[in-house]
Amino acid sequence: VMPFFPSLPENAGVRHAMRLDPEAGRALIALHTAVMRAPSALTPGERELIAAYVSALNQCGYCHGVHAATARRFGIAEGLLESMVADLDAAAVPDRLRPILAYARKLTRTPSRMTAADARAVFAAGWDERALHDAIQVVCLFNFMNRFAEGHGIAGDPSVFEERGRQLAEGGYEPLRKLLE
Repeated sequence: VMPFFPSLPENAGVRHAMRLDPEAGRALIALHTAVMRAPSALTPGERELIAAYVSALNQCGYCHGVHAATARRFGIAEGLLESMVADLDAAAVPDRLRPILAYARKLTRTPSRMTAADARAVFAAGWDERALHDAIQVVCLFNFMNRFAEGHGIAGDPSVFEERGRQLAEGGYEPLRKLLE
């Protein structure tokens, strides 16, 4: 699948589009590292699951594919993400994580309708303010990245998703910097 930009290679990924503005690309990679891999009450796998869930809600095939593969590498069960998208309430999600995922869904779909009750549900499940803040950062980052990928016409395919997922799970985001030098 060809991206919208003639300068990008066939089957381009986000990393290729970041090369169009290396300075901003390096900043995005640093932001990904801070949001997705810094210490948090949310595991890297849970953050990747949130990223994949937000991307699925936005119907961003590339980000959904890559981050679903990454989440599976961190031990997130096969099929969990699909069941969450179909019906979060019925999905086999750990009870403690469910209000964070509901928060992510609402923040993605209807951000102006967020209320204090949404946050209280997360706190009642045993999460603190920092954990909710961390989840919000993942939601915000992937709403941005979904638009970045879709705006450039980046699609990918299952083999790309699996390879990128392996790379992100094993090495994190920081090695992507080398691609911008």
